[in-house]
Amino acid sequence: MSHTRAVWLFVLALTALRFTMLGTSDLSFDEAHYWMWSERLAPAYFSKGPGVAFAIRAGTMLFGATEFGVRFWSPILGGATTLLLYSFTKKLFNERAGFWAVIALNAIPLFNVGNLVMTIDPLSSFFWVAAMFTFWLALERAEKSTWLWTGTGLLIGLGFLCKYTNAFELVSIVLVLALVPRHRREFKRPGLYFLLGAFAVCLVPPLVWNYQHTWITLSHLRSRGGLDQSFGIRPLEVLGFLGAHFLSFSPLLFLALAWAVVANWRRARQQFKVLYLFWFGLPVFAFYFLLSLNDQAAPNWDVLAFISLAVLAASYWTERVESSRAARGFLSGGIMLGLAVSLFAVDTDLLRTMNLPFPHHRDPADRVRGWKSAARAAEKIRTDLETKNKEQFFVIADQRDRASEMSFYFKEKRAEGPGHPPVYIVESQDISNQFSFWPRYDEFVEAPPNTPLPDGEVYTEEGGINLFTGRSALYIQNGKSELVPHNIRVAFQSVDRIATIEVSRFGAKMREWQVFVCRNYRTLPL
Repeated sequence: MSHTRAVWLFVLALTALRFTMLGTSDLSFDEAHYWMWSERLAPAYFSKGPGVAFAIRAGTMLFGATEFGVRFWSPILGGATTLLLYSFTKKLFNERAGFWAVIALNAIPLFNVGNLVMTIDPLSSFFWVAAMFTFWLALERAEKSTWLWTGTGLLIGLGFLCKYTNAFELVSIVLVLALVPRHRREFKRPGLYFLLGAFAVCLVPPLVWNYQHTWITLSHLRSRGGLDQSFGIRPLEVLGFLGAHFLSFSPLLFLALAWAVVANWRRARQQFKVLYLFWFGLPVFAFYFLLSLNDQAAPNWDVLAFISLAVLAASYWTERVESSRAARGFLSGGIMLGLAVSLFAVDTDLLRTMNLPFPHHRDPADRVRGWKSAARAAEKIRTDLETKNKEQFFVIADQRDRASEMSFYFKEKRAEGPGHPPVYIVESQDISNQFSFWPRYDEFVEAPPNTPLPDGEVYTEEGGINLFTGRSALYIQNGKSELVPHNIRVAFQSVDRIATIEVSRFGAKMREWQVFVCRNYRTLPL
């Protein structure tokens, strides 16, 4: 069997397997929040472009607002990325290198988990690989490849609309052209400017949205990277950054990749394809490594850096395993360890069935567990209260994760008005996430004509009224917190705890929420 046929069969089987797993876990709170975005499509959002929202909307239009519908595109994107990477590696090196690139990629825990959930990373990786491939083809075909240059710019732009890190691909392109004398002539040709023009078109939606919203994404990204604080060198942060990569990429596979990068450093001056792969990876890694000198970056933030470096590593180790038994053993062990770690990462309950202690607060898989049970319990409490008190309660959560999960898992997704979320977060003047841009329970709206204003109403300059005044709410917060936020206590006449929701697995408490009844909303005093 040829390597190409084997790769196609492997990818199709693996994609089919991933499809069967999409509905076996709850949505993570990022997925639930992105689902809320998809219900309110916009040119951009607080922290990211619109790509993930449109992808989820396409999936739920086909399969409904279910876990399968939200995640539908993730396995497809994972399979497409794998096939693109195989074709690219095969073109640069050979089929055998492409085959091992595919096997190693799909043994990486971060890649396996990432293709079972719908976040920005499957989209970002797909567009990154596609643009890296088309740019290589554009260089090969020189002046006759205007459409490839334009397509590359469009692919980078679409990736940018999913994850802003994809813009680093422009840096990689400029570096490749500048560092290779025979390609410097491209700066005088139209192809590069068609590429930049196509990318610029994709800049328009987030720029327009941010212009309308005080450039809030720039403030968020600066804060997320720790750049809103004084910059300092903190060795433990760097060690944490590197350690997280060893775990999420699997220790031996990450070591094999690092080894190949170091071993090929000198070859970058001699072989264009090695230089090409280096500069499509190093800018992203260097950026997040520098950020981690001050504040540790998450391992998925710079995942794009390792795609081209993985191609380089596949070529390097393919040569070694043909002549060295030790290399074969090392690489085989790395792949087997990666698959084992991937298996446990996908289902950490395997450790508990083996009677191995694994506390829930350290279990990353708990991000996709217990939300549906807790949300349905909260909805039942609301239903019972409304039946007893003969009034409708609106729902407030302490954080966006709980608000997003309840919004998705409530059977009755009750919105108080056009654009309103089913569950609000605590009112605040701070703009901390997308909830700040949706209708809120604390806002004043224009009073309908001939509407009598209640006694004691607080007037705005526009003469508006708050439609929630006098109503009762259900407030839900993390069970570990003992204090009710000030903005809840002073905004309601009374706040009383009425229930605690607990979700357990294997006899251990995994999730705990406190539920409060808040009566007679009166808005925050100025």
